Amino acid sequence: MAHQTRVLVAEDDRSTHETWRESLTAWGYGVALAEDGERALELIKSFDPHLLLADVKMPRKNGIELLREIRELGINLPTIMISGEGDIPEAVEAIKLGAIDYLRKPVDPTHLRQSLKTLAATIEIREENSALRRRLAEVGELGPLYGRSPAMRKVLTAIERIAQSSASVIISGESGTGKELVARTIHEMSPRRGAAYVGVNCAAIPETLMESELFGHERGAFTGADRRREGCFELANGGTLLLDEITEMKPELQAKLLRVIEEQRVRRLGGAAEIALDVRVLAASNRDIEHAVREGKLREDLFYRLGVFSIRLPPLRERADDLPILVESFVEHYAKRNLKQVAGVDEECLAALRAHPWPGNVRQLRNVIERALIVCDTKMIGLRDLPEEFRSAANTDTGYLKIRLGSSLDEIEREVIARTIEFTGGNKTRAAQVLGVSAKTLYNKLDRYAQEH
Repeated sequence: MAHQTRVLVAEDDRSTHETWRESLTAWGYGVALAEDGERALELIKSFDPHLLLADVKMPRKNGIELLREIRELGINLPTIMISGEGDIPEAVEAIKLGAIDYLRKPVDPTHLRQSLKTLAATIEIREENSALRRRLAEVGELGPLYGRSPAMRKVLTAIERIAQSSASVIISGESGTGKELVARTIHEMSPRRGAAYVGVNCAAIPETLMESELFGHERGAFTGADRRREGCFELANGGTLLLDEITEMKPELQAKLLRVIEEQRVRRLGGAAEIALDVRVLAASNRDIEHAVREGKLREDLFYRLGVFSIRLPPLRERADDLPILVESFVEHYAKRNLKQVAGVDEECLAALRAHPWPGNVRQLRNVIERALIVCDTKMIGLRDLPEEFRSAANTDTGYLKIRLGSSLDEIEREVIARTIEFTGGNKTRAAQVLGVSAKTLYNKLDRYAQEH
């Protein structure tokens, strides 16, 4: 933790006091000692411990009574109960009252140290997540992700809720919406954050190498396998594995993947032994996942296994309200990286950014801001610092549509469609994306317009 973890020891045996004080101090903890439950309650208020070690048998107020009163006061204090040989029923009652664990006397120092280490790590994650939760409530920020729009707030809230579990998640969204960033944020907010995060792009690896990439291989497993190699599952053991563009994986390999995920065991190519796994699997795709299942691009059983939770990332055009906060974060990031004194973008520049359809989504916005900041020679990024397509759109007014009062909705729709197709250079698929409709819907409307004239 950023600060020293404080441990309160409630134990009436003074010789045990000193033994534990020495051990806990040597392990890096701050320590306070209480000889009974009443004194422990006083120290909980003044010492404000992160963890409590409490003996079941103590004068004035025993460990069970202490734990019950802590609970009644609404104090969240992770507790390890220490019990003697005849104290098992009391120890079981302590667990029911919220104790995390109980240890038998004489306490094994190695076991105690590991229990405290695990609890301290849990507390750190809880405190950081609490801070992230405050940032999410205040400014719509969750780690490196930003969003005040309803669509993005929904995503950020889902990430916060999902992160603490080990369940699989399918993340979908257009290219450039930040799927990999969402996966990494889930990992960083989870109890697995101390272990590896491994991402593999299923579309970027040749089919012939994909199985070896995932599961590893032994020396001699195939031509060119001159040494043993661990696969992505082994590398991510204890942590998180992202399978990006999962729908690009061939169906035969999907069957093997499903078996590994279900059994949490993997066998390297050419190997005989199975390796036990503890891996959280996240999957991502820029396709419509359910459509990919209907097309046979993704096995239905694998879809149900991976899709315990699902997150859909909205394209930038559906979260236009988030553009200013995204621009601000990118300017701050790249100004710091390039050692430039740039404070933000001016109003003309922001208007041009708002008018753009952003087919490349947040990734495209980030690249545009990085380029603009590099060429900017003033305190504020202006229209002159944006790429030519933005300046041309602003000069010719092609980024805007003027509506004549008295026009019917049908006339306005036709004009919007025509201007959007013009804006995308005649690319109707891209125009459909900009308009937020399917290509089939757009073509149907164009056919109807042609028949009416």
